[in-house]
Amino acid sequence: MDGKQKSVAAITQELQNCSEEALIALCSNLRTDPRKSVQLLAEKAMKRLEKEKKELERVQGMIDFEREIAGSTIYCGIDEAGRGPLAGPVVAAAVIMPRDGKIPYVNDSKQVSEKKREQLYEQILKEAVSYGVGIVDAKRIDEINILQATYEAMREAVSQLTLPLGHVLADAVRIPKLTVAQTPIIKGDAKCYSIAAASIIAKVTRDRIMREYDRIYPGYGFSDNKGYGSAAHIETLKKKGPVPIHRRTFISAFWQGEQD
Repeated sequence: MDGKQKSVAAITQELQNCSEEALIALCSNLRTDPRKSVQLLAEKAMKRLEKEKKELERVQGMIDFEREIAGSTIYCGIDEAGRGPLAGPVVAAAVIMPRDGKIPYVNDSKQVSEKKREQLYEQILKEAVSYGVGIVDAKRIDEINILQATYEAMREAVSQLTLPLGHVLADAVRIPKLTVAQTPIIKGDAKCYSIAAASIIAKVTRDRIMREYDRIYPGYGFSDNKGYGSAAHIETLKKKGPVPIHRRTFISAFWQGEQD
């Protein structure tokens, strides 16, 4: 049965399920179909294929970039989420990704929608060779400052990895007290596949924590603002005062009440 004899629904299903080589051949045939709707399906399928190829090339470029730095050694990418918020923890993730695969759309977590981040998070954890997550709460952040707390979370994440590391790739920071070789990379979450994967793990982990805090401390909008200083969050903070997850060293401009 050729393309002219198939229903539009059947052609749509076939376009979704065939291999790249088969898709190219099928679209070539469908372009001669007298039905405009079928021709449009073929055109859309080829555009989708081209987009997917470009995405895989982008991800491969990230992988090539980080491997040029780390060489043949076992390396991880590391990144954090939550340095800027008024409330909640700072979360760091370290991840070793396999050398024989790549996940499309892995990118700096800020460039990925929340829905897509959740999907990528599950896929990254499934495919990762090893990963670790470090979480430092607001009280500790106030004790040692946010930079030192971030380093502490990063060291904890690295300590959870199960393979002997030869190199750490970090997003723009050099982590004190690590004995392994490391390279700080400016905008590393947009340049390095492993750092981008770590940024997604850290971001999704922290967002889930903040959604749970929203249930415990309703009214501050933690599910939406994730602890950042949105206008609504600041207004509630001024009216109701802080809750235990607020960083006291961060909220002095908005709250001058008693510190619990």
